[in-house]
Amino acid sequence: MEHATPAWALLAYLVAGVCFILSLRGLSSPSTSQRGNRFGMAGMAIAVATTLVTHVPMKLGDATNSYVGPDITVIGMIVAALALGAVIGIVTARRIAMTDMPQLVAAFHSLVGLAAVAVAAAAFLAPQGFGIAGADGVISPVSRVEMGLGAAIGAITFSGSVIAFLKLAGKMSGAPILLPARHLINLGTIAVILGLTGYFTVDQSPWVFWTITVLAFVIGFLLIIPIGGADMPVVVSMLNSYSGWAAAAMGFTLGNSAMIITGALVGSSGAILSYIMCKAMNRSFISVIAGGFGADASVGGGEAREQRPWKRGSAEDAAYMMKQADSVIIIPGYGMAVAQAQHALREMADLLKKEGVSVKYAIHPVAGRMPGHMNVLLAEANVPYDEVFELEDINSEFAQADVAFIIGANDVVNPAAKTDKSSPIYGMPVFDVDKAKTIFFVKRSMGGVGYAGVDNDVFYMDQTMMLLADAKKMCEDIVKALAH
Repeated sequence: MEHATPAWALLAYLVAGVCFILSLRGLSSPSTSQRGNRFGMAGMAIAVATTLVTHVPMKLGDATNSYVGPDITVIGMIVAALALGAVIGIVTARRIAMTDMPQLVAAFHSLVGLAAVAVAAAAFLAPQGFGIAGADGVISPVSRVEMGLGAAIGAITFSGSVIAFLKLAGKMSGAPILLPARHLINLGTIAVILGLTGYFTVDQSPWVFWTITVLAFVIGFLLIIPIGGADMPVVVSMLNSYSGWAAAAMGFTLGNSAMIITGALVGSSGAILSYIMCKAMNRSFISVIAGGFGADASVGGGEAREQRPWKRGSAEDAAYMMKQADSVIIIPGYGMAVAQAQHALREMADLLKKEGVSVKYAIHPVAGRMPGHMNVLLAEANVPYDEVFELEDINSEFAQADVAFIIGANDVVNPAAKTDKSSPIYGMPVFDVDKAKTIFFVKRSMGGVGYAGVDNDVFYMDQTMMLLADAKKMCEDIVKALAH
């Protein structure tokens, strides 16, 4: 049965939409992120409560075909589902490690996509209940398009997010899996999905809907498996965008203004973020979808060349030289996240500041495994927001810096991006760490390379000292040396 949305509910949805906009604005900066989260939670609470109140499930009378009151059984099921979801969310938020946040985000995206598919399937199987079909069960052509697109985008989001989760969690190789004629297969599958969606408007047969859904699940896998690990930040933001568009499409099917607004906001903001990430890597969105950095990693040099001369330093060397410095710029990367070194790093910075050293943090847009990964970790360690700078705001300061302290980063400081046209990362904006007077490079061993799979000339520069150890242990040793 179709429910007319009362005026007060439309106003409530508008308020929820404003809260979501304020949430996105707040989340654009670490200093206002907590406020942004509160706005988001408030907006979602308003939207969910309004939907539940205006769409209370009704029960048909036994002797008549009229509604006699609220269906307590269905309401109980809804409340139970909400409670179960709340418990899972709270437990997950409390237990999840910050290093696992990227794969958690990917997992959440997969659930959004699966929910969109479930709603589309429910609407297709019971169209009268959604108010998109008459008594004869014929769904309106417009609703079929919305349903088909929602199911397709949701299925792509689900299967693509599953692959992203497996790669980010290390349960699947981060290297790209390149299928023969993959571009032809992908384009052909997408063309068939679009063609069937158009055909769905004239033929409501179940095979059309389910074929669209199955092919969309398949193309989600095929689109993500050839993408290398270095492009994972773009993939995460891209899947975020997909989940928004899937929700918006289902909002049209359900006639729910809040879902349309929320989905459009998430979809557009994710698309903008994907564009920003691609620009930060000097890559086109199409090139990322076609295959990541890893696809051509062999061109860039492959494994690190250990036979080249390099200098090894110690925690004591780093402590002494940074204590004598006027300015230190810290460049964190995923290695810091893996080692859980952010707290020890902040303690090291605090001791340096007590010695009168200027300490700043340089964050690359694609550092880590998802957008904002390093910002989140530094915020968790209570690093002051005014000490954290983006690439374009701090890159010019490396020429005057006494020390560049690189901890767990690699590709984002690789000068090959500026000089080696054969490198798969050529053209990606990177930090000018090679201009610093002294470089300390914290990594586990000389045998490893960055996620893009290319060697780094910074390892072998005259002003570089390699600090080979676990990042957290190295920071703790530096702290001990600074304290004495």
